[in-house]
Amino acid sequence: MVLFDSALAVDGRAAHLRIPRFFMRSEPVTNGEFLDFVRIHSEWRRGSVFPLLAGIDYLSQWQRALQLGGAISADQPVTHVSWFAARAYCASEQARLPTWYEWEYVAAADVSRRDARYDPLRNQAMLSAIQQQTGELPGSIGKRPANVYGVRDMNRLLWEWTSDYAAMFPNSDARLPGSTASLALCGGSALAFADKNQYALMMRVAALTALQPAETASRVGFRCVRDNQENARWPYDANS
Repeated sequence: MVLFDSALAVDGRAAHLRIPRFFMRSEPVTNGEFLDFVRIHSEWRRGSVFPLLAGIDYLSQWQRALQLGGAISADQPVTHVSWFAARAYCASEQARLPTWYEWEYVAAADVSRRDARYDPLRNQAMLSAIQQQTGELPGSIGKRPANVYGVRDMNRLLWEWTSDYAAMFPNSDARLPGSTASLALCGGSALAFADKNQYALMMRVAALTALQPAETASRVGFRCVRDNQENARWPYDANS
């Protein structure tokens, strides 16, 4: 078990959480990996997916349903994927989407510290990177050093779906069809409201809260986690 001091305020106090050990994918899922997935699982191809599970912009950056096209590289993170599609991909790899507490825990680290959230230079660099890339597809993965857990590209390259992607900003529009249970927001969102200086996280809260689970966006991708590392088919990194 990992004790995590969340910056989320609960009745004016910090929330102290115990997070069970988990294993996180070291990099976001790429276009090339998602292309392999839809080749096998034809029900998740563009043009074939059930409309309630993905909107009209689903994989719209690809040239064709089974072709990336010249402007899209296989080593870029896949985006324009719905929450439903991200969850299905993880299930195909005997994995799941992370909870936002899990995502937040790993995203708090930098190359040398497990908790670098209160470094103003780091926070400003994250904000600047997000502002410069707004509306653009993310670049290739792995261009920046991994954090202390060996995990890359969590704060600057793109935003990511989590299993409970809207908890910080309950939104009656962001619900499963036919369900009354709110989804929760992207990882890292809890930090934004306890520390108003973390504007990059506040931007993520606002952007992701607006999404319904079937919607997609040009800078929203995902990565997967496992509760154990048995029969791992691609690299996962422990959070402790």
